[in-house]
Amino acid sequence: MKRLKTIVTFGAALLSGMMFAQAPAFVHGADVSWCTEMEASGKRFYNAAGEQTEMMTLLRQCGLEAVRLRVWVNPETAYGKWSDKADVLAKARRAKAQGLAVMIDFHYSDFFADPSRQSKPSAWAALSASALKQAVADHTKEVLEALKAEGIEPAWVQVGNETRSGMVWDDGRIDWSKSGSAAWAGYVALSNAGYDAVKSVLPNAKVIVHIDKGPEDNVWFFRDFKKYGGKFDMIGLSHYPESDWKNENAKTAANVKTLAAQFGVPVMIVETGYAASNETLAGQVMTDFVSRIKGLSQCAGVFYWEPEVYGWWKPEYYSRLGWNAYNKGAFTAEGRPSAALAPFFGPADAISAAQENAGASMRTYDIAGRAAAPRHHGLLIEVKGNKARKVLRW
Repeated sequence: MKRLKTIVTFGAALLSGMMFAQAPAFVHGADVSWCTEMEASGKRFYNAAGEQTEMMTLLRQCGLEAVRLRVWVNPETAYGKWSDKADVLAKARRAKAQGLAVMIDFHYSDFFADPSRQSKPSAWAALSASALKQAVADHTKEVLEALKAEGIEPAWVQVGNETRSGMVWDDGRIDWSKSGSAAWAGYVALSNAGYDAVKSVLPNAKVIVHIDKGPEDNVWFFRDFKKYGGKFDMIGLSHYPESDWKNENAKTAANVKTLAAQFGVPVMIVETGYAASNETLAGQVMTDFVSRIKGLSQCAGVFYWEPEVYGWWKPEYYSRLGWNAYNKGAFTAEGRPSAALAPFFGPADAISAAQENAGASMRTYDIAGRAAAPRHHGLLIEVKGNKARKVLRW
């Protein structure tokens, strides 16, 4: 039995031609930093009709408006060539070609940075405190200037990834054995070096300070970070709901409102996802969460983390470490977007003027504006007169 889910319903004059909003008030995005590594290992991506589709094109066809790309300093020292400057540039070019906005996520590490690891890049190991600040600034500028030289100006830049415990250890570790500004001094100095470097290249970019644990009370972190001189334009949160997902979703949405009110800046969910083992449940969890935050004027958007992962794919380096595959991808076993990604689809605005004047009878189109059979699977747009709605059939 085919199931039908309405994603967005609206009534208005539909846009002429294949046009999308340039600066949506709420951004639907995805971190697809693994896509080039997946492609090199033989993975391919497909639309709802089973047609092989280039990843950035597929994201745009699904209505997403932005991608998030992580940057490591010198990953070839261990992990491999992925997510270095060259790899980021290659993915950003593809995003630009599809009109996707770009977020750059600096880890300031040669590998993943998160609350349990903020390892200093190997090339920076012997640097003094002042030289380390300069290295952070130089690395930030080098990557952003390379992007800007190709006409790619990221709208958002993260200075550090999930920095609840600081960054670039040990110099930038938040030292809880100390009190007051002494505990925060190293982290604030390095974070601000990144902030100032971003602004020197991209004055209009929103600089994000990002931490994990969206459902928890995070006011204390940003209160002290700001009190001791930390600078930021936007707050970024990670939110990975688990078994108590309704309560966790509600708490994270409430925290978005609280943080925005407390610090006078927008909040963005820069990472989220749910276990892929139950596609239907994943769709329910993500739909519940996005519906809660999308109506908040304080929330600037949401990014699914690595939705393109499918078929228990994992990086070669994970096998060397004995790590399991990432289990929160939002693509089916056939490499197509799954129901988990449905609430991330943007508005149904890819309708031509001819379709707008289609008359009173119901007509069905795919996301590219081509006529489609009513029984077609995937993301569709139903048009009746001058009203349209986006639906997902799976």
